[in-house]
Amino acid sequence: MRDWENNIRRVVPYTPGEQPKNTCVIKLNTNENPYPPAPGVKEVLSNFNTDDLRLYPDPRVDKLVNAIADFYKIDSSKVFVGVGSDDVLAMIFMTFFNSKKPILFPDITYSFYDVWADMLRIPYEQLPLSDDFSIVPSDYYKANGGVVFPNPNAPTGKIMPLDEIEDIIEHNQDVIVVVDEAYVDFGGESALPLIDKYDNVIVVQTFSKSRSLAGSRVGFAMASPVLIKYLNDVKYSFNSYTMDRITIEAATAAVKDRAYFEETTAKVIKTREWTKTELKRLGFTFCDSKSNFIFAKPANVSATKLFEDLKADNIFVRHFSSPERINDYLRISIGTDEQMHTLIKFLENYSC
Repeated sequence: MRDWENNIRRVVPYTPGEQPKNTCVIKLNTNENPYPPAPGVKEVLSNFNTDDLRLYPDPRVDKLVNAIADFYKIDSSKVFVGVGSDDVLAMIFMTFFNSKKPILFPDITYSFYDVWADMLRIPYEQLPLSDDFSIVPSDYYKANGGVVFPNPNAPTGKIMPLDEIEDIIEHNQDVIVVVDEAYVDFGGESALPLIDKYDNVIVVQTFSKSRSLAGSRVGFAMASPVLIKYLNDVKYSFNSYTMDRITIEAATAAVKDRAYFEETTAKVIKTREWTKTELKRLGFTFCDSKSNFIFAKPANVSATKLFEDLKADNIFVRHFSSPERINDYLRISIGTDEQMHTLIKFLENYSC
């Protein structure tokens, strides 16, 4: 081995959901929104002055920051934006998780957490979920360098009540606690009110799910002005111009259309509840998901086989082979009514 190879930072990368090249598929594997972005987004893209691309974007992203602040009725000093919530979370890891003590997160959760921790040389401990896939707040009553967890959790879709979230925060007031709310708009209760009660809480959300902008990469964090300042200090030291002009305009249009946001999230929730009923009828078992997906265990067939057979019929869902405790489950994103009816029809015929 050559000397320079000894200094390579080697990590096992995050594995994203498959993006099939064939567009004639039912794509229920990456938790995208089945509905288009708000109408104002199309208008922005149609009327965008391409000559503006000569110029750098606003590094402060004030237009979008102010729109998010207006939507959530908070001061703009409490908002940080990034290129998707993954970018926001990575900035949080770099900024706040620098203790020699391990950060804590669940053993079954968003699988990017351990990737960032390994890449950034952050010690961590994964705490087991209970048998029913619940986060156990008392497990987090220990010395640590920070806490992060999704709510609803991924890939289970299970929600943690706000009082249990606050319980974790109350027992960890000397470290940063991050509540990752990528799916909260589909039936969860946001921890946003807690950022005013506790100065160590960061709430992270995304435009990829409930606002149909996965292809534009927009995420944001809400926290005390002090924490937001620290995040911006790291961002400006890493890459000042993280969000392009087109994305800023499109995302601003999306967040301003509250009526469309509420309409499409309600449609996803209604379809999810119908799908739960149908899956239960077909013998699947699952947590009571409050996200835009269902984490379901099929009856009388392995999840691996069903995953492959669905894929052969151009229906893409997500299967996780590890940890072993979840390899009998499939994560099924909620699509349109038509797509979910097609899925259920396949499963009805499959079980015959």
